[in-house]
Amino acid sequence: MPIYEYVSEHPDDPERSCRICREGFDLRRPVDRAPLEKCLACRNPVRKVISKVNTPRITKPLSVSDAKKAGFTILEKRDQGTYEKL
Repeated sequence: MPIYEYVSEHPDDPERSCRICREGFDLRRPVDRAPLEKCLACRNPVRKVISKVNTPRITKPLSVSDAKKAGFTILEKRDQGTYEKL
Protein backbone atom coordinates (compact mmCIF):
# COMPACT_ATOMS: atom_id res chain seq x y z
CA MET A 1 0.00 0.00 0.00
CA PRO A 2 1.35 3.44 -0.87
CA ILE A 3 1.82 6.20 1.67
CA TYR A 4 -0.01 9.46 0.94
CA GLU A 5 0.65 12.84 2.55
CA TYR A 6 -2.20 15.14 3.52
CA VAL A 7 -2.29 18.72 4.80
CA SER A 8 -5.08 21.09 5.84
CA GLU A 9 -6.63 23.28 3.17
CA HIS A 10 -6.50 26.16 5.72
CA PRO A 11 -3.14 25.75 7.53
CA ASP A 12 -3.11 29.37 8.76
CA ASP A 13 -6.59 29.28 10.34
CA PRO A 14 -6.53 27.45 13.72
CA GLU A 15 -10.34 27.32 13.82
CA ARG A 16 -10.48 25.40 10.52
CA SER A 17 -7.61 22.96 11.20
CA CYS A 18 -6.15 21.00 14.10
CA ARG A 19 -2.46 20.62 14.97
CA ILE A 20 -2.29 17.30 13.12
CA CYS A 21 -3.62 18.44 9.75
CA ARG A 22 -1.98 21.89 10.02
CA GLU A 23 1.46 20.24 10.15
CA GLY A 24 0.49 17.47 7.73
CA PHE A 25 0.23 13.72 8.22
CA ASP A 26 0.99 10.48 6.34
CA LEU A 27 -1.56 7.77 5.72
CA ARG A 28 -1.29 4.31 4.15
CA ARG A 29 -4.22 3.73 1.83
CA PRO A 30 -4.97 1.28 -1.00
CA VAL A 31 -4.49 2.68 -4.50
CA ASP A 32 -8.10 2.04 -5.50
CA ARG A 33 -9.57 4.19 -2.67
CA ALA A 34 -10.54 7.80 -3.27
CA PRO A 35 -8.30 10.46 -1.68
CA LEU A 36 -9.12 11.48 1.88
CA GLU A 37 -11.27 14.63 2.00
CA LYS A 38 -11.50 15.31 5.76
CA CYS A 39 -9.02 15.16 8.62
CA LEU A 40 -9.48 12.06 10.74
CA ALA A 41 -9.18 14.09 13.97
CA CYS A 42 -11.05 17.38 13.38
CA ARG A 43 -13.14 16.53 10.27
CA ASN A 44 -12.03 19.73 8.46
CA PRO A 45 -11.07 19.61 4.76
CA VAL A 46 -7.61 18.31 3.78
CA ARG A 47 -5.83 17.94 0.46
CA LYS A 48 -3.37 15.37 -0.83
CA VAL A 49 0.21 16.65 -1.23
CA ILE A 50 2.58 15.57 -3.99
CA SER A 51 5.63 14.08 -2.28
CA LYS A 52 9.25 14.29 -3.28
CA VAL A 53 10.63 11.23 -5.03
CA ASN A 54 13.76 9.67 -3.61
CA THR A 55 16.12 8.71 -6.43
CA PRO A 56 19.59 7.27 -5.95
CA ARG A 57 22.51 9.43 -7.04
CA ILE A 58 25.69 7.96 -8.41
CA THR A 59 28.52 10.44 -8.08
CA LYS A 60 31.07 8.51 -10.13
CA PRO A 61 30.87 5.78 -12.74
CA LEU A 62 31.40 2.23 -11.51
CA SER A 63 34.82 0.75 -12.10
CA VAL A 64 35.17 -2.72 -13.60
CA SER A 65 35.99 -4.22 -10.20
CA ASP A 66 33.00 -2.45 -8.56
CA ALA A 67 30.68 -3.72 -11.30
CA LYS A 68 31.99 -7.29 -10.89
CA LYS A 69 31.49 -7.10 -7.11
CA ALA A 70 27.90 -5.95 -7.72
CA GLY A 71 27.28 -9.04 -9.88
CA PHE A 72 27.36 -7.50 -13.35
CA THR A 73 28.92 -9.24 -16.34
CA ILE A 74 31.59 -7.10 -17.99
CA LEU A 75 32.00 -7.34 -21.77
CA GLU A 76 34.69 -5.73 -23.91
CA LYS A 77 34.28 -5.13 -27.64
CA ARG A 78 36.94 -7.01 -29.65
CA ASP A 79 35.87 -6.80 -33.30
CA GLN A 80 32.87 -5.56 -35.22
CA GLY A 81 29.94 -7.13 -33.35
CA THR A 82 31.96 -9.52 -31.13
CA TYR A 83 32.39 -9.08 -27.39
CA GLU A 84 34.58 -10.96 -24.93
CA LYS A 85 33.72 -11.52 -21.27
CA LEU A 86 36.31 -10.05 -18.90
